[in-house]
Amino acid sequence: MLPPAKSTTAAETDALFHFITSVSLILLLGITIAIVYFAWKYRRRSEDDVTPVITHNSTLEITWSVIPLILVMIVFGWGLTGYMNLTTPPDDAYEIRVVAKSWLWEFHYQNGHVSVNEMHVPVDRPVKLVMSSDDVIHSLYIPDYRVKMDVLPNRYTSLWFEATEIGESVIYCAEYCGTAHSNMLATAHVHSQEDFEIWLETAGAEDDDMDPVARGEQLVTRNACDTCHSSDGTRLQGPTFQGLFGSEREMEDGEIVVADENYIRESILEPNARITAGYQPVMPSYAGTLDDRQIDAIIEYIKTLE
Repeated sequence: MLPPAKSTTAAETDALFHFITSVSLILLLGITIAIVYFAWKYRRRSEDDVTPVITHNSTLEITWSVIPLILVMIVFGWGLTGYMNLTTPPDDAYEIRVVAKSWLWEFHYQNGHVSVNEMHVPVDRPVKLVMSSDDVIHSLYIPDYRVKMDVLPNRYTSLWFEATEIGESVIYCAEYCGTAHSNMLATAHVHSQEDFEIWLETAGAEDDDMDPVARGEQLVTRNACDTCHSSDGTRLQGPTFQGLFGSEREMEDGEIVVADENYIRESILEPNARITAGYQPVMPSYAGTLDDRQIDAIIEYIKTLE
């Protein structure tokens, strides 16, 4: 019924869920049987049957008030304990900054590295996510870890978890945030502590010796550019990359510009400086996410899409 439990807090969350489900099923079954039984027992047998006047039954009324109250208090206390645990990260938690944008997730690590739509964490170590949004309300949700928290513009929210299994889990945005909301997915990669430290030291280095065009294509995919920009002429949320370089583009204010290296660079770093006619200003800025060499590689890749 539930996704696999891959965090230290998942078992407690699942236990509360199963308790509520079990009690609800028992009550449903009991009430259904009672309705059917009384409907049969007190059915009208003849035209002369008259329903007697019933005032009240104090014992019965107290019983059906106290039992639900007890159940509600159990659920409240259990839920409050779990909530306090989920909102109080351990002091030794590894901290990752998360930035939500339409429609991608950025993960900023303590060594300065930034990954897009891929979160890397160590196994059996608490991880605290400090999150904010660059545009609208998003919500980071990892079903395998049983954690979810809204990500808001102009303020920070946080959550923590401790992964118990090496492997991968899907990260969703659980708050509708626009046209490509359903594509706002990321992957949580859980490593051993040693492999995580190796990844931190080498992250991004494997791309340094790649051909610029191949690296640019990889960066377009890795940074979710293809969520809004196609490479085959298909119209998505943003202009297609096919035939973009060297073409004349009409802006929403009527200005005609040539899509050269400077235009593409500006569109990556300051996407709302000039908006192509017929499109909405929804692209996030990649300033601080992509360095100059990465931007150069993306431009070289776009040049090949004639």
